[in-house]
Amino acid sequence: MKLGRGTIAGIALGALALGALALWGQAAHKASHLIVVITPSLDNPFFGQEALGAQARAAELGYQTLKFSHGDDAFRQSELIDTAIARNAAAIILDNAGAEASVAAVRKAKNAGIPVFLIDREIAARGLAKVQIVSNNYQGAMQGAQAFAQGLGEKGDYVELVGKESDTNAAIRSKGFHQVLDQYPALHLTARQSANWSQSEAFTKVQSILQAHPEIKGVIAGNDTMAMGAIAALQGAGRQDVVVVGFDGSNDVRDAIQQGKAVATVLQPAWRQAQFAVELADRFLKTGSTGQDEKLIMDCLLITRANAARLNNFALGH
Repeated sequence: MKLGRGTIAGIALGALALGALALWGQAAHKASHLIVVITPSLDNPFFGQEALGAQARAAELGYQTLKFSHGDDAFRQSELIDTAIARNAAAIILDNAGAEASVAAVRKAKNAGIPVFLIDREIAARGLAKVQIVSNNYQGAMQGAQAFAQGLGEKGDYVELVGKESDTNAAIRSKGFHQVLDQYPALHLTARQSANWSQSEAFTKVQSILQAHPEIKGVIAGNDTMAMGAIAALQGAGRQDVVVVGFDGSNDVRDAIQQGKAVATVLQPAWRQAQFAVELADRFLKTGSTGQDEKLIMDCLLITRANAARLNNFALGH
């Protein structure tokens, strides 16, 4: 087919218009001073402090913020990414809704020109997020397990409460626990059940386990929320003799340690991770680079009665 000069000119003008529109979109995006923070929950102490940490640092750097929670629902997460795109966000700070389930949402944001900075949980893909800042869950779990074994005198029957099975962190922490605990022949795993990171589920599960296995001497939990559910069930059954160790570094378990209801927890620096993600977002928006590798790992810290008084809101003071 032969095209006339008018048709060719129209195509050229159309291409120029599309290019101008793309440039306008990039300029508008760069001019945005909005950072959208999305976490699994705003009520859960750990995730709530992530959101507050990100919000505080963003404000210090001159950004506005919007905070949302996806409730570990990948569909809801996708809707919130759409909201961030529609609001012309400069960047997204995301604690995602699952390693596999979140890949499409992060890709969607990237395709819209919005950089994503992941905290706490990684996704099952590289090259989509600008950074993935995660705690060294394996290292932290090994520390917690060692404190647990020592609290039990290296012998006895114990229970493990596992987080949400689809969550990478749940699997990594469990592996870290068993890397240590399986080395002690006198420690016996009586029950291993998922309580889905939930305090109420942990309470119910431990109640049932106590009825079936009253001989248990310890409960090691994949997060502090489940540890608190276990503590409540143990207190209700009059079992002050059971050793409890959690993971996260919450104020609740800090208090339980000081009161003698728990032996230890493992602090993952939620507040610092969120603030670091905002700092890297700011650097990327201003320079075009974070200056860091995509995968960044922060070590965890063991919290016992010796240092529990210094712990507040997932940060360890001096």
